[in-house]
Amino acid sequence: MSADARQRRAARHAQPAAETAAPAPRKTPITVERITDAALQVVATEGYDALTIRRVATVLGTGPSSLYAHIVNKTDIDDLLIGKLYAEVVLPEPNPESWREQLLDVYTQIRDLYLRYPGISRAALAAVSTNLETLRVGEGILAILLAGGVEPKTAGWARDALSLYVSAYALEQSLVQQRRGGQDQEWVLSHDELLDRFTALPADKFPETRRHAADLISGTAPERFEFTLGLLMNNLLPAN
Repeated sequence: MSADARQRRAARHAQPAAETAAPAPRKTPITVERITDAALQVVATEGYDALTIRRVATVLGTGPSSLYAHIVNKTDIDDLLIGKLYAEVVLPEPNPESWREQLLDVYTQIRDLYLRYPGISRAALAAVSTNLETLRVGEGILAILLAGGVEPKTAGWARDALSLYVSAYALEQSLVQQRRGGQDQEWVLSHDELLDRFTALPADKFPETRRHAADLISGTAPERFEFTLGLLMNNLLPAN
C-alpha cells in the first residue's frame, strides 16, 4: 500500500475534528432608551405601583446594578417616563385669538397620555423635570399663555396649577378603574347608587345636598375636566 493510500485510509478512520463552538450571541446593550421602554412596559401591563428598578431590570434580563450605569434612581426613571410621553405632545403655534382653546388641546393630549398608562401621572408629581421633552412642552404651554397676554409670573403659576390638576385628574381616574377591578369595587358607587345615597340623607342636616343631588353628580369625567380647565383659564386676565 502506497504512502498516499495509507494517508487517505487513516484520514477516513480518524476522529472528526471537534467543531468550533459558535460564539455566544452578544447581549443587546443596556441603554437609557431600553430602560425607558421597559419601564413603560411595566406600567402598561402591571400598573405604576409595580414599577421598581428591580422589575425593570428583570424585563431587560439583567440585574439592577446594570441599570445604575445609566440612571441615578427610581426618580430618574420617572423623569424619563414623562419625557417619553411628552415627546408625543403636538404643540401649536401660539395664537392670541385662540390661546384658551390651544391650552385645552395640549392638556387634553397630556391627560390622554396619562390615562393610557394607569397611575403614571404620579411620576409627574412633586418633580422638577430637566428632561428636554418635558421642558419643550412646558415651554410651549408658557408661550401659549404669554401669547394670550398673561403676565409672566401669573403664566408660570397658572402653568403649574393647570399641570397639577391634569396629573391629579388622571391619577384619580386610574384609582377608580383600579378599585372597580379589584377588591375595593364595593366602594365605587354607580351614578344611580350615589344619587340614591344623597337623596336619602336626612333633610334637616343635608338640605342642599338632597335638593341638588342630581346637579352635584351630573356630567361625565371629560366634561368636568374641560369645566375645571376653563374655570382656571377664564380667570387669567391679560396684563395691563
